[in-house]
Amino acid sequence: MLRKAAADLQRRVFPPAGKPPVWGPWWGRPVGRVLDHVIYNTEVHGKDRIPAGGPVIFAANHLSYLDGPVMVGAAPRYMHVLVKHDMFSGFLGGVLTASGQISIDRAGDRRALQRAKLVLQSGSCIGILPEGTRGAGTAASVSSGVAWLALASAAPVVPVALLGTRHPGEHRNKIPPPRRKIHVSFGEPALIEREPGVSGRVSMDRAAERIRALLAGHVRSAIELTGQPLPEDETDQLSANPIEGKDS
Repeated sequence: MLRKAAADLQRRVFPPAGKPPVWGPWWGRPVGRVLDHVIYNTEVHGKDRIPAGGPVIFAANHLSYLDGPVMVGAAPRYMHVLVKHDMFSGFLGGVLTASGQISIDRAGDRRALQRAKLVLQSGSCIGILPEGTRGAGTAASVSSGVAWLALASAAPVVPVALLGTRHPGEHRNKIPPPRRKIHVSFGEPALIEREPGVSGRVSMDRAAERIRALLAGHVRSAIELTGQPLPEDETDQLSANPIEGKDS
């Protein structure tokens, strides 16, 4: 019954070809703020780097189930977050839909990207976890979807480093205990432009690599700033493999 109700709600307020309801993040962000500053002890860095108006793509590393809500609560701008499609079921699916989040199939989902593009074209913000799945959070790879979105919308990409939502040795499914220290660091926005004289595929690949390097470099800078390591001591891997495009 709950799954059917959630599906009905999604069809009513989030038509397949349209953008998500603009009012969703109005209540979704306050929930994120409670998560950040009441349940957890979140320190936010670099909010002054975020453009005050116009479209923005927030691209964050991915450690934990909490990453999306923590980013939403920390940002000074409302945003719609791309969330994997299998989370959109039951009660949680109804909440995600009502709060304006966008369901996306990680195997490839042009319709979800088109929805996100509509949001950006209206001057609003999109949040994305381009690593695609919870892991070490080093941004060793990112999906081509974030590159397509950046090129198609001309919106600046703001790298977001999330640290502390999962600690070394913790399982990927673990929810951190209340009052844990979490860090959210926003980097400098970057415009990702299509390269002249190269094919669309090559331009997309180069854009994805630039975003990956941008995010990975910012994560490294955030680790140096906060002293908070990534899960499984992946800071050693970052130190051993310097990444071009460092931006903090």
